[in-house]
Amino acid sequence: MKAMTNSTDSHAVTIEDGWLVRVTDLKQYAYCPRVVYYQYCLPGVHPITFKMQSGIEAQDRVEELEKRRSLREYGLEEGERHFNIALTSRRLGCTAQVDLVVAYGAGAERTLLPVDFKMSRHEPGRHFMLQLACYGIMLEEAWQAPAPEGVIYLIPVKRAVRVKLDKRLRRDAERIVAAIRAMVATEQMPPPTPQRSRCVDCEFRRFCNDTI
Repeated sequence: MKAMTNSTDSHAVTIEDGWLVRVTDLKQYAYCPRVVYYQYCLPGVHPITFKMQSGIEAQDRVEELEKRRSLREYGLEEGERHFNIALTSRRLGCTAQVDLVVAYGAGAERTLLPVDFKMSRHEPGRHFMLQLACYGIMLEEAWQAPAPEGVIYLIPVKRAVRVKLDKRLRRDAERIVAAIRAMVATEQMPPPTPQRSRCVDCEFRRFCNDTI
């Protein structure tokens, strides 16, 4: 495998005994595994698009508004907000930064609600849910409290979509983390997504010779 760095722009973070997958790559892998392959195995080729930059700026604005509004949109009366929480799981071999974690309840009843902000108007796809499930798993490991559900907040339409983080979703998230690690270790390019309409606006399309 090619050498990885500790740069914040890197798509793999090194640790003493290996490297860590970024949880944001789960949604990319579920969307098209080649995107993740190019990011890891062809470092430095991933452009920052206008859409990506706009998403970052919108996320910053939402965070400021979030600090001033109630938690009723998440189905809660009260709770404690924690923004931009960094997590690492050596068991899974991955790292993450969760946009928002709401902790509610006390003692044995303490419960965690991960919230992921998205620049999307559409009903969240499974690729977004897999990322959220991994957040839940990592939070439970690090904070020693259950995270049975999560929220995907759709920024453009100001809508909070609650997602049950069930066993199947968690299992699939762990499977994809393992698949990404195996793909990068062997540097074997995966097949493209079967939904070729996704290739039309893909910034990595020029690297594929078998799509459109």
